[in-house]
Amino acid sequence: MTESLSAATRQTASPRARRTLLLIAAIGIAPIVASYAAYYIWPPQARINYGELLPTRPAPLLEGVRSDGRTFRLADLRGRWVLLMSSPARCDAICERMLYATRQARTIQGGDRDRVVRVWLVTDEGEASPALLAQHPGLEVVRIAEAAQANLATFDGRIYLIDPLGNWVLAWPADPDIKALAKDLGRLLRASQIG
Repeated sequence: MTESLSAATRQTASPRARRTLLLIAAIGIAPIVASYAAYYIWPPQARINYGELLPTRPAPLLEGVRSDGRTFRLADLRGRWVLLMSSPARCDAICERMLYATRQARTIQGGDRDRVVRVWLVTDEGEASPALLAQHPGLEVVRIAEAAQANLATFDGRIYLIDPLGNWVLAWPADPDIKALAKDLGRLLRASQIG
């Protein structure tokens, strides 16, 4: 009788044990299946930054004259993040949007805003409007010689970011999304231990 009871127990225990084993295997495999499904159903974004990531290379050795007549060297700003833009002194609507965007993106950084310097490279002999300059305190206005402009991609109408080591980092369009530009800048400032 004991033999027939143990055989019957084995037959009933066998499907229960099989179900338990399958359940344990399913629990172990479920995260893997879920991760593949999530990857293919909601693929990760190719990039998270708004601006165009530039190849790492040193920024040019720009030299010019500030609006107050003092000499300007881009290398003197090492150790700080530099938002750089260029346009003629007679600032058109695009130029004004670039100045506004860089000012707002810097301001949004709160306590980290002092780590960022804004530089406007003036590409002609004209004088910038005092009313416009009054709207942008702390802006470095620098006149660059035409000979220096010829060989630089900096004068293509975009906004550039240079890191504290003097390397190109990002470029944004002339009419950027200010919040996205500020988010890019903030992410770099938080991640950086320099500048």
